[in-house]
Amino acid sequence: MTRFVSLCLVLAAAGAVAAPALAQGGPRTACAADMAKLCPGVQPGNGAIRQCMMSHASELSDGCKAAIAAARAAHGH
Repeated sequence: MTRFVSLCLVLAAAGAVAAPALAQGGPRTACAADMAKLCPGVQPGNGAIRQCMMSHASELSDGCKAAIAAARAAHGH
């Protein structure tokens, strides 16, 4: 659960979480499994989880990528 919360904070800090995307599950839901799979031993703090997820950007699931893209678009990024 701590990793899930950390991912949520990372995505929010990155400007990737938007209300419309959250209403449909958004990055928090869509990326939770990716974060658990790709960054299992990463401890939260100092952007470590965000950095890990970014280093595995090409390995993210289509659902995670789509949720992040939708949230960024909703934020105008």
